[in-house]
Amino acid sequence: MSADKFYILTAADGSTYQSATKGTWGGHRRGKIYGRMDCPTALRAIARGGYVTHRVFFIDEQTAVDAGYRPCGACCVVKYRRWKAADERGEPWRP
Repeated sequence: MSADKFYILTAADGSTYQSATKGTWGGHRRGKIYGRMDCPTALRAIARGGYVTHRVFFIDEQTAVDAGYRPCGACCVVKYRRWKAADERGEPWRP
């Protein structure tokens, strides 16, 4: 790990750790939502000054799911619909 640059990522158990590798998915801790790093809804919230204090990052999508986060309805529409249908049936969802 470089002494100059590291990233704080969230693990599957919800703990945080330092990584030399940048996360590929972002999320919102309070809403337990994860999505793409270029999610327009998240970027608008960040631009308005919100969201940032509750922002988390994941190394991959499976880690976000294992940590109990659900897909974003704006940037992960198909995954969100599958998650919603599984949730309504009371079934676990996997990406």
